[in-house]
Amino acid sequence: MTVVPLRRALVIVLDSVGVGAAPDADSFGDIGANTILHIAQACADGLCEQGRNGLLHLPNLQTLGLVPCCQLACNQTIPLRESIVPKDAAFGCAKEISTGKDTTSGHWEMMGAPVLFNWGYFSNPTDSFPADFIVRLIEQAKLPGILGNCIASGTEIIERFGEQHRLSGKPICYTSADSVFQIAYHESVLSPAKADAVCQIARELLNEYNIARVIARPFSGQNANDFRRTANRKDYSVAPTQTTFLDQLLEHQGRVISVGKIADIFANKGISQKIKANGLEQLMDSTIEAWQSCRDKDLVFTNIVDFDTLYGHRRDVNGYALALEQFDLRLGELLTHVKDSDLVILTADHGCDPTFPGSDHTREFVPLLSKGAFQSGSIGIRETFADIGQSLAEYFDMPPMSNGKSFINHTQ
Repeated sequence: MTVVPLRRALVIVLDSVGVGAAPDADSFGDIGANTILHIAQACADGLCEQGRNGLLHLPNLQTLGLVPCCQLACNQTIPLRESIVPKDAAFGCAKEISTGKDTTSGHWEMMGAPVLFNWGYFSNPTDSFPADFIVRLIEQAKLPGILGNCIASGTEIIERFGEQHRLSGKPICYTSADSVFQIAYHESVLSPAKADAVCQIARELLNEYNIARVIARPFSGQNANDFRRTANRKDYSVAPTQTTFLDQLLEHQGRVISVGKIADIFANKGISQKIKANGLEQLMDSTIEAWQSCRDKDLVFTNIVDFDTLYGHRRDVNGYALALEQFDLRLGELLTHVKDSDLVILTADHGCDPTFPGSDHTREFVPLLSKGAFQSGSIGIRETFADIGQSLAEYFDMPPMSNGKSFINHTQ
């Protein structure tokens, strides 16, 4: 009797690991950005010696085609410790057609729903939020007021306002270059239920401003010297405006297992199971565990957020290098559980070059590194992240998506 192999897929988003400035980077002020190249060059120059040394060491990503992927994107060779030829992998890079370089747009586009409209933004460095919105938020959420009301780094602003927040009970509200409203609060000041209620009210009020996400940012500690954000972050996103591959897979009796913040990004739409984890090690532990228990027509969808939040936005080149090597080590473990009939895709949602001025995301090509049930080799430069969703649809033998072109068995 012929045994039909399971069809199961895994998509891992290396949050912010861009591979070179996109063709439209000038429109975003990002000419010259290249997250992975500049980290590798810093390692080669001896600038990343804390906790590690020498050239960047990413053997498992190289096996999947990281080096030729980067050559496609920026026509440069990244300096790495070893020279490793890709094996049984398809590799390329992808452009973004969504109008923004934010988390939400990147993830929606890769699942077949590019954001072709403009999100709303709060662009004033201070007094960032409309006065009417603040009045309504304070009134409806029964708050004593708010602190912040500015564009800020999430770690800097709790150092600046954390002690005042603990004394006054006023939540710290801030934004960034993304379409986002963030609420920082000490876990001893706002209960989980109160924080959730405040965020839900903010989410409703901000719909008229077309803001993509409200993010709860709890922290702990005794004073400004030791305030630390906790693992209890929660995103309140708008739902995708189009049908995504996740919706389609559920409609065809498949399952989508979200690891990390994926479910929040899609407002829980198209999600069968949600697994929360904090930190790269826990995220990889949860991914491997979920993958090992997969059934037929299962998709495990993981976001590794540490690259972006802990190192990209904080411009920590050494920390970013360490995290890449830590991930690569765990990737080797994961790949031992991948069968020839599986489909594994590694990609990113945008860049966040830690050597680039400012603390914003950078408009970059993203990597497409794949292993599994397809012809190996170069898949070239893809015109949209939506090629991922289209490839998943073909792999699962489902109707095609409205956007993107499959790269399954279409190597160059």
